Amino acid sequence: MQSIDLNCDLGEGFENDSLLMNYITSANIACGFHAGSAKTMQQTVAMAVKKGVAIGAHPGLPDLQNFGRKQMQISPADAYQMTLYQIGALYGFVKAAGARLHHVKLHGALYNMAAKSSGLAMATAEAVRDFDPSLILYGLAGSEMIKAAESIRLKTASEVFADRSYQDDGTLTPRSQTNALITLENEMTAQVLLMIKHGQVKSVNQNIIPIKAETLCLHGDGEHAVAFARMIHEELQKEDIVIKVV
Repeated sequence: MQSIDLNCDLGEGFENDSLLMNYITSANIACGFHAGSAKTMQQTVAMAVKKGVAIGAHPGLPDLQNFGRKQMQISPADAYQMTLYQIGALYGFVKAAGARLHHVKLHGALYNMAAKSSGLAMATAEAVRDFDPSLILYGLAGSEMIKAAESIRLKTASEVFADRSYQDDGTLTPRSQTNALITLENEMTAQVLLMIKHGQVKSVNQNIIPIKAETLCLHGDGEHAVAFARMIHEELQKEDIVIKVV
């Protein structure tokens, strides 16, 4: 029977976190660089513990003004340090709550940069491994992040997106382009089922490309985030796809 993990980026200052927790199996909690604070980290960890949702660190670029979505010139050493620092920040609240840190997923521009740059991918993967080699790295399916993590024997979860369009090389369409986001429910559902059931995704150029789907991202910052999460959760259940953590 097919299965999928549903993850969501939380603790970023939006009001839907507690509702979204009802539909997901893992939470990526902002660590203060692109969004979040000590208060939101503590509160979001507590919500995840209460709901039985797996907890992950969500490190981003140090850029609150642009929500971590604007690329910056950073070295692999910079990437290593900021990733390790942010994992440690969230872990303090996880440990205080008597919980366990399950995974790490990079955010925004850092995620997309590491998906393409082997140097940044290796640096961030090594930061995760050096903090705790039992952690799982959530990374874009087929990306340099997955390759780097696997090369150092770090556990991985290949991530796909319900509401993002894909390029022919399997990367996400940049948000600066008008066709980057999928907003129609039927298109979103069709893409999700194609990825999970058939291991394929249709690119913006209508080409079918192979993709590995182990965890599905449900963005928590959209206007209809909760409605979309509920819809996808229900559609997966209708298709007898098991929703469970990686």
